[in-house]
Amino acid sequence: MLIQATQLRPGMVLDYNGALWRIMTISHITPGNWRGMVQTKLRNIRTGSQTENRFRSEDRVERVILDQVRMEFLYREGDQFHFMNTETYDQITLSAEMVEEVEGFLTPNTQVEVEFFDSTPLNVAVPKTVNLKVVRTDPGMKSAAVTNTLKPATTETGLVVQVPHFVAEGDVITINTETHEYLSRSK
Repeated sequence: MLIQATQLRPGMVLDYNGALWRIMTISHITPGNWRGMVQTKLRNIRTGSQTENRFRSEDRVERVILDQVRMEFLYREGDQFHFMNTETYDQITLSAEMVEEVEGFLTPNTQVEVEFFDSTPLNVAVPKTVNLKVVRTDPGMKSAAVTNTLKPATTETGLVVQVPHFVAEGDVITINTETHEYLSRSK
């Protein structure tokens, strides 16, 4: 589907120069009496490389619509991650390179969205927040209630997050998957 460059938004996928690119950031530039431009930062979906590109406002680009399938993470076996379609119960296996950005948030039974293009999986998207159990952290300090300092905590998936001093081993914490930040302690 061809769309004007002024209609581009972050998160869209483009077919540009024979490859699939995801738009990371976008800004509209209108320099004085010149024609407007759209400055974009693009990430290649297959290789992960990034580039910047400037489109003229009247340019038309090919937008690609990806199929999003709700799946459940089952388990990890070496460098292979196994997922199951929650509707058809079909299972797929993805390599570690495919899930490296979200690997620290995947626990068994986590619901994710897997994006497909022509039946080829391209991306795994996790929920905005996940709950993870703290398996290792230093004990809190008595004076920590007065100060606003943080300490590192290792979760069950190996992800290290900065947490307040009252968080102890065995606590379940909520983490923002976009910023990798501690949000709260869960019940």
